Amino acid sequence: MTVLQLQLRGNLYAKDPQSTDLGLRILSKGIELIDKLGFEAFTFKKLSAEIDSTEASVYRYFENKHRFLVYIMTWYWAWLEYRIQFETHNIENPKRALDIALKIISQEKKHDDTFPNVDEAALQRIVIAESDKTYLTKQVDEDNKEGLFKGYKSLCKLIVDLVKKVNPDFQYPSALCSMILEAANQQIFFANHLPSLTELSKERQPFDELHIFINTVVFKTISQ
Repeated sequence: MTVLQLQLRGNLYAKDPQSTDLGLRILSKGIELIDKLGFEAFTFKKLSAEIDSTEASVYRYFENKHRFLVYIMTWYWAWLEYRIQFETHNIENPKRALDIALKIISQEKKHDDTFPNVDEAALQRIVIAESDKTYLTKQVDEDNKEGLFKGYKSLCKLIVDLVKKVNPDFQYPSALCSMILEAANQQIFFANHLPSLTELSKERQPFDELHIFINTVVFKTISQ
């Protein structure tokens, strides 16, 4: 089995959690706790107890829990970007490449053995429930200037480039791609919690329906 590591920007952390065994335990158990408790109830004190370490040791890696949330979200976006690049690398048909990218975005995530320290299924549930908390803050402009959202922007640009290959004359590729990235999370959240806001249903296969919905929106829009 090949084990890979995603390289993330240094300003996301005080010390790279992927560089030590303790950091990897912080990453793994932190994802598990947020998935279980929710971001509001998650604390570094609870995390330190789970990893049998001190709260101060967690702060050596992340200055606060919001920065930890931004980090794991950025890891998720980078992982999706890696998967899209890997699976579309030799695809010459632009429509086929875009379809693959949209499927990767919308499908239910399973554990990826090449990244053994991250539970991607749990991380997807966190993204669906908590991702807007990374930027719906008073300090969003400062965080943006610091480059904390570059992972999300990079993933969006990758899909934008695929859209442009299908239709170079489409006027709103960035707006469309950011919208469908948000929809991929919101529609599943609605299906699980606010069902009157979507036709997707948790009783059926919402991720399969999500792929159909996103494909329909994207390809019909850019074909106008």
